[in-house]
Amino acid sequence: MCGIIGFTGGRNAAGVLLDGLAELEYRGYDSAGISCFTRENGIDTVKTVGKVANLRACLPPGLTSSCGIGHTRWATHGGVSQTNAHPHTCGRVTLIHNGIIENYLALREELAQTGRTPVSQTDSEIAAMLIDSLYDGDARAAIRAAAARLEGAYAFCILFADQPGTIWCIRRGSPLVACHCEAGSIIASDMVALLRYSKDYFVLEENQIARLTPDGISLTGPDGMPAFPDYQTVTWDVSSAQKNGFKHYMEKEIHEQPEALSRTITPRILKYQENGSVFTLPDFSADCIPDSVFRDLTRIVITACGTAMHAGMMGKILFERLLRIPVTVDIASEFRYQDPILDKNTLVITVSQSGETADTLAALRLARSAGGRTLSIVNVKGSSIARESEHVFYTHAGPEIAVASTKAYTAQLAAFYLIAFRAAFACGRLSAAECSARAEGLLSMIPSIHRILEMKEITEKISRHLTRASDLFFIGRGMDYALSCEGSIKLKEISYIHSEAYAAGELKHGTLSLITADVPVIALATQHDVLSKMVSNIKEVRARGAFVILVTAADAVIEESQYDYRIDLPSMDDWFAPFAAAVILQLIAYHTSYLRGLDVDQPRNLAKSVTVE
Repeated sequence: MCGIIGFTGGRNAAGVLLDGLAELEYRGYDSAGISCFTRENGIDTVKTVGKVANLRACLPPGLTSSCGIGHTRWATHGGVSQTNAHPHTCGRVTLIHNGIIENYLALREELAQTGRTPVSQTDSEIAAMLIDSLYDGDARAAIRAAAARLEGAYAFCILFADQPGTIWCIRRGSPLVACHCEAGSIIASDMVALLRYSKDYFVLEENQIARLTPDGISLTGPDGMPAFPDYQTVTWDVSSAQKNGFKHYMEKEIHEQPEALSRTITPRILKYQENGSVFTLPDFSADCIPDSVFRDLTRIVITACGTAMHAGMMGKILFERLLRIPVTVDIASEFRYQDPILDKNTLVITVSQSGETADTLAALRLARSAGGRTLSIVNVKGSSIARESEHVFYTHAGPEIAVASTKAYTAQLAAFYLIAFRAAFACGRLSAAECSARAEGLLSMIPSIHRILEMKEITEKISRHLTRASDLFFIGRGMDYALSCEGSIKLKEISYIHSEAYAAGELKHGTLSLITADVPVIALATQHDVLSKMVSNIKEVRARGAFVILVTAADAVIEESQYDYRIDLPSMDDWFAPFAAAVILQLIAYHTSYLRGLDVDQPRNLAKSVTVE
C-alpha cells in the first residue's frame, strides 16, 4: 500500500525524494519520511505525521545529499505516529518497507535475546533489526539471509551506514520498478515517480537483489548469479499523472473516460471479410490471446477485489447470456482460501487495475497451480499479475491517481464486453454479423459519455441534497444491480455516507425496514426487460417516503410522482447503458464528496493499490 522511493545520483536527493513521494502519495498518506546520506551526520532521517507537504515543511533548510530513500505510509502495524513512520533505523541499517511481515512477533522475541528492542510498533522495524543482526559488511549476504527468514510480503529499500551512495533493494509480493537515467539511479513502488526522469523502466523480479549506485543498477538473482533487467517503455507522459487544470485527479479521470475507452476498444475492433461481406469484429491478435482460450469451456470464474470485482459482476452477466455456461464471481480474498474446483476447462479471469493486488495475485497463482486456464485484465504493463498470467488483456486506461477508481472501471467493463463478444463468436454462439453488430454498438457508446459529462448541473444539484444524508441506498436489477454495487462503493469511500446496494427484488426480504422518510434511494432502471418490475420496486420505497433519484432510459414511462430527480440516459442499446450510468454515479459521488469539504482524491483510511492482505 505504501509509496517508496530511492535515489542516488547527481541531483539533490531530498528534492527528488519529496517530488517522488508527492507523486506516490495516493498509495498512503498517514505519515512520511526520508533518510539521506550527508557529509555531516552519515544518515539523516526526517519523518512526520501527515502528508508529504508536512514533511516538506519540516525539512531542515540546506539539507543536501546525493543519495537517499523516502516513504509515504498507509498504516498497517502500529498507529499513525512519528515513531511508527518510516524510515526505520537499527544499528547500521536504515530501511523503508511496503508490505506485511507475518512472522514479525516471533522474530521480535528472537532478536530481543540479542539486546535489540524496537522503539516502534511496526513489523518494518523488526525487518531492519533482523538485517542489521545478519550484517557483517556483506550487504547482499545479509539481505539474502534475512529474506530466507521473513514470511509475508515486502519491498525494501535499504541504506547501510558504511556504504554511502548505495541503495540495496529486494521484493517479494510488493512491487518495485527502477531505471538508470541521466540523473542517476532511481527505484520506486510505482512508475509515476520515475516518469519525470525516464519513460524506460524495468520491474524488479521477486527475490532479485538490486544494488543502486550513481553509475548504474546491478541485479543478482536468487541463485547468486548476475541478472539483467528487461526494460519496458511507458506510452503516456508525465502530464497524464497530473491534474491539468482540474480541481482533483478524480474529476480529471472521470473526464478522461472517452479517451480511455477509445484506447481500450478501438484498436481491438478490426475489419473482417467473409463471403464478400465485411464485418467489424473484436480481434485479440495483438494481445496474443487465441480463440482456443475460449473453446471447450465448462465454467468461468472471475475473481477480483472491490471495484474490479464489480466489473466482474457485469462480466458474469455478459458471459452467461452469450456463452450459456456457468460463471461465478468470487472475491479474491475468499477464492484463495476456498480450495476451489478447477480444471483445464475452467477459465479463471483475474482483474486488477494495478496488476499488483495481493489477493488477486494469490488467486491467479492458485488457479495456475490447479490447472485452470488464466486470463488477466490489468492496466499496468509488466505488473506481477500480467507477468504470471497465461494471457493478458491490457486496458490502456493510463495512470489513475485518485483512490476512487473511475476510468479504470469503465475500461475493465469494456474489456469484459470485448472478451464476451469474441468468445461467443469463437464458440459459434454469435454469427459474424451478430458479433459485428455488438462491436459496433460498443464503439457507438463512446460519444454518449461526452454527453453525460455535460450533466454537471443536475448531478451537482442532486449531490447538494445528498450532502445532508447519513444513509443511502442503491437499487437495481440485473446489470443495474451490478452497477448499483459499484455506485455504492464509489459514494461511500469518498463521501463517508453509509451506502448499500441491493437487488431491487430483495427489498421485501428485509431492506424495506431501513427505508424511512427522506432516505435517499438511487434507483437504476436502464434495462427495458425488467423496467416494469423496477417501477414496482420504486413505488415500494416511495410509499415509505424515500427521496428517489432515478437514472433511466429517456423513453421509460414512469410517473413523475415516483421520483424527485430523474436523469435520462442518451439513446442507446440497453446492453451499453451501464457505461453511461456509471459515469453519472461517479459524478454524483465526486460532487457529494467535494461539497462536503472532503479530500476527494485521498479518502481517510484508504489507499490506491492494495498490495497486502
